[in-house]
Amino acid sequence: MTSHTTASKQNGMSQHIPLLVVLMLGLFLAILNQTLLNVAIPHLMTEFGVDANTIQWLSTGYMLVNGVLVPLSAFLIERFGVRVLFLVAMLSFTLGSFVCGIAPSFSAMLTGRLIQAVGGGVLAPLVMTIILTIFPPESRGKGMGIFGLAMMFAPAVGPTLSGWIIEHYDWRIMFNGMVPLGSIVFIIAVFKLRNLVEPRKIKIDLLGTFASLVGFSTLLYGVSEAGSSGWTDPIVIVNIIVGIIFISIFIVQQLRSKTPMLDFRVFKYDMFSLSTIINVLVTVAMFTGMFLLPIYLQNLRGFTALESGLLMLPGAIVMLIMSPISGILFDKVGPRPLAVIGLFITAVTTYEFTQLTVNTSYDHILVLNMLRFFGMSLISMPIMTAGINQLPRELNNHGTAMSNTLRQISGSLGTSFVTTIFTNRSADHYASMANGMRTNDPAFMSSFESFAHSVAQTLNLPVEQAKQYAVSLLAGQTKLQSTIMGINDAFFWAMGFAISGVVLSLFLRDVRKDKKVIKTKASRQEDSVILLPGPKQAPEA
Repeated sequence: MTSHTTASKQNGMSQHIPLLVVLMLGLFLAILNQTLLNVAIPHLMTEFGVDANTIQWLSTGYMLVNGVLVPLSAFLIERFGVRVLFLVAMLSFTLGSFVCGIAPSFSAMLTGRLIQAVGGGVLAPLVMTIILTIFPPESRGKGMGIFGLAMMFAPAVGPTLSGWIIEHYDWRIMFNGMVPLGSIVFIIAVFKLRNLVEPRKIKIDLLGTFASLVGFSTLLYGVSEAGSSGWTDPIVIVNIIVGIIFISIFIVQQLRSKTPMLDFRVFKYDMFSLSTIINVLVTVAMFTGMFLLPIYLQNLRGFTALESGLLMLPGAIVMLIMSPISGILFDKVGPRPLAVIGLFITAVTTYEFTQLTVNTSYDHILVLNMLRFFGMSLISMPIMTAGINQLPRELNNHGTAMSNTLRQISGSLGTSFVTTIFTNRSADHYASMANGMRTNDPAFMSSFESFAHSVAQTLNLPVEQAKQYAVSLLAGQTKLQSTIMGINDAFFWAMGFAISGVVLSLFLRDVRKDKKVIKTKASRQEDSVILLPGPKQAPEA
């Protein structure tokens, strides 16, 4: 009986393989395209003749559209079904890629990015919901491991691919190449993708939609601007306050609604709440490395975009191999061992990144980053799965939408927070080092005179000219050293987030065992029922 059940489950899984391939391809393309753009930003500034603040809207606009669509994804999935929604998302992504690839101006390029974002914002929660529907809780780790291939591998391999394209080809290939790939996925989905659950004709909540759109867009914009403008900037403060007010209205309104678009009652489940907090910490720690390492490698050490991207490649390969393996391990041992080991590795490797110097070798950073990605591969999807497993089936859509919404916000918040720490601490270190180079300090002036004379002898310059050159050299070295120290300080905060995750992961439990206990008790109660005999019938005459 057991073998028959297992075989039937395996047959059920195998029939969904074409569907999973299509879903993963679509999601991989959307996430890959989002990360490809970062390396191309300097080239796009030159191409369209715009400054850094303007070009940043290609990323900010994409993020804002994503941020307002993800909270609505649960409603969209229930209302239109997975088939229609996936086809619209892929069509939007492919059309947006085409517009970006032929864009003659910055405004056309921005329009294409916003069209792309409509597809990208829906795909992640949509694909996750489908996987949760296909895979039962006892094998859901395997499904989420497959989901992690796209979610974790695409951002890791993106910088390498974009660096290679920028160095050898025209930047437009990054978008033009997506058009045939997106078209193929769309055509396959037309024939292979079917609704797993029929859509329901539910009315749209106009107040909730308005509050969600305004709240999440203004909060995300305010937080993203804080990284460059500072947290005390009036625009940043106003946007964050408006965002918090409207999100609060949205939460209260959704809690009172009988048919909420985004059901905040998912936080009544303790493991979902705990896993969500851990995932936020992991996301902030992950974005720290993705944001700071390219700055260190390219701006401070002089490596090319391709060399910077290649450093990320071994970590991406580790992620590619480990994502499905970590899913299988989750099904066998549960979330706690994976979370504790993965977060411990992440914390240790993040600590090592707090020791960067101007002489740290490329190979050392490569190995550290590879180990860090190995730790990340054990935690991100398994922890999310541990929380989702506790939710009843009717809340799966809302759980995935909530997880992806908080992931989006924490990613933006983490980047801005890390930027603030990095810039402020770099400025503090620079001021402290400059304060030690006072002309009224005899010890400093003595060493400076010695340094200036050695420069004069080496470059065969007059002493006065050598002194001016020595001042510029010292200023450059001071700026370099203070910036590296600022990066180290930001990694120190990321290590703190990872350590907090280790502590919280000790309280994770495998909710599948809870369900087994409930089922066992229920079956025992059924077995213990005593059937009372019915009334005796009179003997036949």
